[in-house]
Amino acid sequence: MKSSRRVNNIFLLPITVFTALIIISSDLSYIDQKKENQDQIVVAAYYMPQRGVSVDQLPLDKLTHIIYSFSRIREGEMRVHPRAGDIICDLVKQKEKYPELKVMVACGGWGADGFSDMAVSVESRTKFAESAVALIKEYNIDGIDMDWEYPGLEAGGIKHRPEDGKRFTLVMQTLREHMDRYDDRLILSFASAGWKRYYEHIETLEVMKYADYMNIMTYDQVGGNSTYTSHHTALGRIENKDLEGYPLLDFFKSKKEEIGKLGYSVEPKSAEKIIDYVIDLGVDPGKILIGGAFYGRSWKGVPPEGNGLYQPDVEIHIGWCSYSRIRSEFEKDDAYTRYWDPVAKAPYLYSPTDSIFVSYDDTVSMRMKTEYAINNKLGGIMFWQLSDDTKEDNSLLDAIDKTVGSIRKIK
Repeated sequence: MKSSRRVNNIFLLPITVFTALIIISSDLSYIDQKKENQDQIVVAAYYMPQRGVSVDQLPLDKLTHIIYSFSRIREGEMRVHPRAGDIICDLVKQKEKYPELKVMVACGGWGADGFSDMAVSVESRTKFAESAVALIKEYNIDGIDMDWEYPGLEAGGIKHRPEDGKRFTLVMQTLREHMDRYDDRLILSFASAGWKRYYEHIETLEVMKYADYMNIMTYDQVGGNSTYTSHHTALGRIENKDLEGYPLLDFFKSKKEEIGKLGYSVEPKSAEKIIDYVIDLGVDPGKILIGGAFYGRSWKGVPPEGNGLYQPDVEIHIGWCSYSRIRSEFEKDDAYTRYWDPVAKAPYLYSPTDSIFVSYDDTVSMRMKTEYAINNKLGGIMFWQLSDDTKEDNSLLDAIDKTVGSIRKIK
């Protein structure tokens, strides 16, 4: 999740804005709350304000959590701009109308620095945790979402150290302890990457001792400056065998040794793959939120073979395109045809006239991600970000809400 993003090669470190999600609570005691929420389906939205849209116009009735993005680390403390503070206050005020809604603040985002220095010592971690609790008190919010992209890895131009992974655990522990001393119903979550190398640089199970939820950013599976098209937010488990006959597989094979030396694997990514991987590590599925993308990206100069999928491109067309724009400019344009990939469980658009390929989540794939979360007993679904959705009927959030509603009726 992020307000501005650098796009990366499909095989190198995927980035995230992100990105995303959170958690459960109620007005019951903490223990009763945890028990009751075992069957709750979380629908959490990362939110960046949109000009011309006031907080009271947001579809908050369809959310369980909203995560204001972002606070930053300044002089070792968690801080928000005064204008952001006003918006957070407006969000909290909406709880008068939606008392079950949880309002959280995310810290960090793509390219946000200060994490490694903040984590370096007991004193610096304590200072940060105290500032987080002060922010919670000031705005009467329900929790914090940590979005460090990424501990111990060179990404986004931020400072990093080899010790970051272990220190990330200590940051989460310190936050948890300070937050619990103030109110043990507060939520602590973190945005995690949708690729394996991230988890090799953090102490996943140790971190999960202190986190209520892991918000897996199952998007940005392909970077905007990739020289080949692909799905950027696929749900289905795509394997190299599924790329047989496509130019992308030949490229994978030609770069396997080169990319392997950098510590990366040359294979297509997907939400199912990374969620299975994290569960195999020992993470409780009920603490996992799958990620949805309320944005897409497109490439131009794409040949018509395979309707543009897994084909070479000339360059990025739009690196960050809100779903509202995709709906109005692409889905409604007769020059573009929507295709469905049953393996990736994802849609894409292609125009042979314009030679443009678009990867995105639509209402069908968002419904399927929600169903996947429910059927696999995950905590729920989160997405980046609310302002990117269409204001028309049958929005992406509508698709999530209807799916969750149908499950509740069955129960």
